[in-house]
Amino acid sequence: MKPLNRAANLNSIRLIATDMDGTLTIDQKFTPQLLQAFDRLNQAGISVLIVTGRSAGWVSGLVNYLPIVGAIAENGGLFYQGETQELLVPISDIKLHRQRLAEMFLELRSFFPKIQESNDNAFRLTDWTFDVSGLNLEDLKRLNSLCQNNDFGFTYSNVQCHIKLANQDKAQGLLQVLEKHFPQYTLEQIATVGDSPNDESLFGQFPMSIGVANIQHYQTQLEHLPTYITTQPEGLGFCEFVDAVL
Repeated sequence: MKPLNRAANLNSIRLIATDMDGTLTIDQKFTPQLLQAFDRLNQAGISVLIVTGRSAGWVSGLVNYLPIVGAIAENGGLFYQGETQELLVPISDIKLHRQRLAEMFLELRSFFPKIQESNDNAFRLTDWTFDVSGLNLEDLKRLNSLCQNNDFGFTYSNVQCHIKLANQDKAQGLLQVLEKHFPQYTLEQIATVGDSPNDESLFGQFPMSIGVANIQHYQTQLEHLPTYITTQPEGLGFCEFVDAVL
């Protein structure tokens, strides 16, 4: 990872696709500084698209309150733009899919009795989440293996663990949304920003990828690292990136 101040061609960026928790937030909150950064980007003609692991319920509301062009929820599961919801993964029967996810969670809990379903799980459609708190790296590797053995995917962030479809990730969802809704942007005009393992696909498939400084907590756990790294963590790092772009 190179320091952000060594990044070239920042003036070509026209769309920023960014994670939310731990990337835009500071201590799990949005700040006035962040909202000012969004406003400055809008004035400069640079769009912001949120790509988060948060639930459909959270994101469907959030997309209407922030000055953004849309938001992808559940690690590439759904896209929200205004009042429109678009499924990005091949699920023909949501109810049956949720039942299978619940069964997978119960199997995981048979090996890890202390894991707890996340509070926002009731507002999800395409994945199933439980709290990452209390799990070490070996636990996470075992959970991943158990999910793969049952043809499910698994990822985690600084907040939650996700049981999902094997081919469901942020980059695949983002590429679909870009092709359909934002074909005017080339890959060279897009920057991706993140802070944790569920952002890894964004780092691996987009040349202009940025990690806020707290990505260093996961540096040894990632196969694909961001190209550049900020000096500041969390939302301060995002605002540092915005300053560099502008």
